[in-house]
Amino acid sequence: MPKPEQNHLLAALSAADLKRMRGKLELVDMPLGEVVYESGRHLDHVYFPTDCIVSLLYVLENGASAEIAVVGNEGVVGVSIFMGGETTPSRAVVQSAGSAYRLPGQVIKDEFTRGGAMQHLMLRYTQSLITQMAQTAVCNRHHSVDQQLCRWLLLSIDRLALPQITMTQELIANMLGVRREGVTEAAGKLQKAGVISYRRGHIKVLDRAKLEAMSCECYEVVRRETDRLLPIVAPH
Repeated sequence: MPKPEQNHLLAALSAADLKRMRGKLELVDMPLGEVVYESGRHLDHVYFPTDCIVSLLYVLENGASAEIAVVGNEGVVGVSIFMGGETTPSRAVVQSAGSAYRLPGQVIKDEFTRGGAMQHLMLRYTQSLITQMAQTAVCNRHHSVDQQLCRWLLLSIDRLALPQITMTQELIANMLGVRREGVTEAAGKLQKAGVISYRRGHIKVLDRAKLEAMSCECYEVVRRETDRLLPIVAPH
């Protein structure tokens, strides 16, 4: 069973802070494709992923969507609760199945208001999330589908125990906000170059160094800022 400390934010808390919240943390399954929260709906909980990835998407009136950020074991889903917004125009969908620890919204608000280490940690994480969103917007506007796919793969495998993802090309296209044909072509190039293997919705990264070399600078900017703001703390 996953432990709370598998989430880097929970692992970074002091033993006293974590003990205070531990009784209110609830382990929940996060199946592939589950909508964690819908655009404009009131958020009741925050989620600390342990071994799943949640994609934050912006959905247009015509149903088209594009990913604005990914959240895994480095972060928390539902920052608008403690930032005072209560709702958000984005949709959160499980991109890679696994588990997460759920915490009632009022509890995280109380902890945030208490100040101290918990508040600083949540604010630093929110800054890293804003950086990822901003860099994604720039990447989607200025870089090729090939580069966007490399960035997306790297951000995803950074948040998983193994460098492999179960995801159809159609879903990836929805995440990137591009045509499926563009993803098919880009994935084909990566497979031909020996960077990934792709079969029946299963993508495995074979050559990470080459994948990083083929990506744009956007991945490195996000990774560096995340590492700067959120040092990985060894579990208690």
